[in-house]
Amino acid sequence: MRERFTAAYQTNTAPWVIGEPQPAIVELERSGVLHGRILDVGCGLGEHTILLTRLGYDVRGIDYVAEAIAQARRNAQDKGIDARFEVADALDLPADPSYDTIVDSALFHIFSDDDRPRYVASLHRACAPGGRVHVLALSDAGRGFGPQVGEATIRSAFGTGWELERLDTTTYRGVVGEAHAEPLGLPVGTVVDEPAWLATVRHL
Repeated sequence: MRERFTAAYQTNTAPWVIGEPQPAIVELERSGVLHGRILDVGCGLGEHTILLTRLGYDVRGIDYVAEAIAQARRNAQDKGIDARFEVADALDLPADPSYDTIVDSALFHIFSDDDRPRYVASLHRACAPGGRVHVLALSDAGRGFGPQVGEATIRSAFGTGWELERLDTTTYRGVVGEAHAEPLGLPVGTVVDEPAWLATVRHL
């Protein structure tokens, strides 16, 4: 999977790269629920880390794809933002519960049923007690733009040690690539807003 993601970044064909923050994450910030030390997990090209840094938040973006982090750093530099990024594996975050807020934009839904519990356990190690994780994930009500999850998957993933405070419907913006053009019946390069979940879970 790492090689596939690396290739997508190197060829500028990643359908999740839209050149701006996800509208749902922008609205999340505007709602005033982000606070304290923030981790942008699976940050990709760093649009959310850059946004939050510009707004004055204490935020760090991580991704396990080195090419993504290299591009994120250049992206921040081009925008004149002193954003912080590092290569790190979201499945193996250190036992350092110092993040008050964790933002996950389109990472949760890529994990298999086997890897998802490991990912949630990793989030639990990194999130401070009382802290919150916000998960934006493609919904199974969509057209197959990417990996999708249902409500039951989210509810069951965040069980012991968590409280699911909110589970709202929203949209996730992406760019149609060659893999999805024919199934969706849309030209390559089309911008789509697909059904998504926005979950807020609190570390107990």
